[in-house]
Amino acid sequence: MWDFLIGCAIWTLAFYGLFEIIKNIIYIYSYTKLKSDGIYMVIAVKNQEQKIEGFMRSILFRFLYGKEDFIKDIIVADLDSQDQTRQILNQMEKEYDVLKVIDWKDCKEIIENVKEN
Repeated sequence: MWDFLIGCAIWTLAFYGLFEIIKNIIYIYSYTKLKSDGIYMVIAVKNQEQKIEGFMRSILFRFLYGKEDFIKDIIVADLDSQDQTRQILNQMEKEYDVLKVIDWKDCKEIIENVKEN
């Protein structure tokens, strides 16, 4: 009986470790492609569901169709919003490749991992 329980615990820990490795690979692939040869706009938001879409579309319009070609990406850090702000941003992230939506706690780590060319 104890052999079975110990075996189950070991397999559970092994699957958890595998899950963490896969999660870290996806995270690194998705969010650490930043290069040091440009300007990244970082916007922090919290509980702005009424205003966030209009604000972000005006920023994106200037970014995509204006003369701000030196900006590489727009990073929006959600400060743990309790309304629909994060869902609105996630939908917009699907529409625009230049928009990255992250949690505030991940923002510092991403900025620290900016790669040199």
